[in-house]
Amino acid sequence: MKLFLPSLLLLAIAVPSLQAQNGDVPFSCKANDLHLLDPARAEDPALLAQIATLEAELEVFTQEFALDASRGGGSYTIPVVFHIIHENGPENISDEQVFDAMRVLNDDFNKLNSDWQNVRPEFLGIVSDVGVNFALAQKDPQGNCTKGITRTVSALTNVGDQDMKDLIQWPRNKYMNVWVCAYADGAAGYTYRPGAADFFPTGDGIVLLHNYTGAIGTSSPGRSRTLTHETGHWLNLKHTWGDSNEPIVTSNCSDDDSVSDTPNTVGWTSCVLSGISCGSLDNVENYMDYSYCSKMFTEGQKTRMIAALNSGTAQRSSLWTTNNLNATGVGSPAILCAAEFTSSIQEICAGSTVTFSDVSYNSVSSRTWSFPGGTPNTSTDPNPSVTYTTAGNYAVTLDVTDGTTNLSVTTNDLITVLANPGAAVPFNEGFESISSLNGSSWTVYDPDNNNTFQLTNAAAFSGSNSVRLLNTASMTTQLDEFYSEPFDMSNATEIVVTFRYAYAQRNTTNDDRLRLYVSNNCGDTWSMRKQLRGSSDLNTAGGTVSSSFVPSGDQWGYAEVTNISSSYHTSDFRIKFESESYGGNNIYVDDINLNGMPVGLEELSANSGSLMIIPNPAQDNAQLLIEMPSSDQVVIDLIDVTGRKLIELYNGNLAGGPQRIDLPISTLRSGVYMVRSQHGDRSEMIRFVVE
Repeated sequence: MKLFLPSLLLLAIAVPSLQAQNGDVPFSCKANDLHLLDPARAEDPALLAQIATLEAELEVFTQEFALDASRGGGSYTIPVVFHIIHENGPENISDEQVFDAMRVLNDDFNKLNSDWQNVRPEFLGIVSDVGVNFALAQKDPQGNCTKGITRTVSALTNVGDQDMKDLIQWPRNKYMNVWVCAYADGAAGYTYRPGAADFFPTGDGIVLLHNYTGAIGTSSPGRSRTLTHETGHWLNLKHTWGDSNEPIVTSNCSDDDSVSDTPNTVGWTSCVLSGISCGSLDNVENYMDYSYCSKMFTEGQKTRMIAALNSGTAQRSSLWTTNNLNATGVGSPAILCAAEFTSSIQEICAGSTVTFSDVSYNSVSSRTWSFPGGTPNTSTDPNPSVTYTTAGNYAVTLDVTDGTTNLSVTTNDLITVLANPGAAVPFNEGFESISSLNGSSWTVYDPDNNNTFQLTNAAAFSGSNSVRLLNTASMTTQLDEFYSEPFDMSNATEIVVTFRYAYAQRNTTNDDRLRLYVSNNCGDTWSMRKQLRGSSDLNTAGGTVSSSFVPSGDQWGYAEVTNISSSYHTSDFRIKFESESYGGNNIYVDDINLNGMPVGLEELSANSGSLMIIPNPAQDNAQLLIEMPSSDQVVIDLIDVTGRKLIELYNGNLAGGPQRIDLPISTLRSGVYMVRSQHGDRSEMIRFVVE
């Protein structure tokens, strides 16, 4: 025997073709069985029979409820939670778009939508105020504060099935679950009526495409009634023409939606207000039709939905109880349960401004901010802007009250203010004198909390240390960064950045990238000035390396960046290194130099083997520059004017090309010194002064 069970069908609004402008597109439904919930049970005859029995019982309850005038009075409030499933794309809609979806839903269910008065006169008298309110939950299942919005990063946003729902669901006897995603099996939204949902508690709820959620953001007004339509199904409404999911079919005139005041119709996908398809004027403007001019429920539909809320089927009757409203925090009045704030940025240069926002949960009547080191240093505004003029780390405190409860939150060292003007140049970094890459000179940004740039003594171009990114084959498209403190380049005539790097491919298809960026506004914005690619100039190993790459002395490359215009001659200039991983091997960076002046390497190259010291005279920092005609063993010593050796600066192999070695200026007294370089049968010396 073949069972025809319309109630168990998934009710979905299919995504229409882009045939209308500004989002005013007609809806069309498609029928699906239970495969999105449980493919293995989708055609189980025993299950289908159980659903049919429960559906029949619910129908009897609904008809009896409609005849009992003493039942169903008053208003109802339903706690709602939105689960945003995303991959950090447009589907990760804003809180404001969720709030707007709730606005549209509540307007439609409470006859507050301004367009209901435009309903055709024949139906104007039965436009219903359903009296059901929907409120974002203020407490999660554990009793913690919430805005009724969760966010989960998952590729299942592109699937939109039960596996996606299994990522996160709150108990359906306490919340109406709404999942927002990027794709939903070709539908703009879908849900299950109570008869089928009763058997699948983990699948009970509504799925919406992000661009059919609310009327703002990625959605539009013409798509904003999708949630209203699906909530009607969730509360046991059928389509206006009955159980079929196919409108504009003549046989629909013989079907029925079990609501007495909605005329029989074949259903519409366009807005033909004068349409007569089954012998009487069609209620084309009904939310449960597929026209794009929907703006009403009828009194009969209201009765059917209120009956569903009073039925135990799929636990709808537990949602609006006083105990549950208190448990989910949507009871009146709202209770202040947590002080919380956000900041527009956490690291700035002196003289910059930070905007703060009070996002405390749930009902704040007044607040007081405290901003030590800022101007102003106190505020009562919800979104104050504060300027910091002195370098340092600063705490922020927010005190809030709802008139009864007083709460406070302090975040120590929240705002880091960097010096402006920044550090003096030249700046030379060999990573020999710092213990962490997160310090006063450098900051690491690791957005995915995976492998990132760190100090290492596994290899170095000079000295013992360098910076390394432990790259793995699985880190495809991962971005990692480390960026400098600000530098004062306001008096520079030119800016030159040089650095050493090393990298190997795992296989010939790897194309990892290492980029250098510069900023002229303390890092507010960045511009790329150099990109090295694994398939070409980034690869210094001369081939592929399958094991973890550790470069030898001659497996280092040299990069010099000079395409930095005068617009970057600012007091808060910064540099940033960024890697983009594509499955290759480790990346190393060493001997970063920022001179703020031409370093004369071209001039040095013209005299093969020549030495140069910059700056000369030196005060705080200096470097020895040497042009090597080829890879060779080199001994470099620091000697005094009497010829006495003071320090061995370097003893080892140097690769061919321009090389740089830091000089220990800070350990030297003022005076005249010499640097001697010996390689092969050559010995060269250069004189310099320490002031």
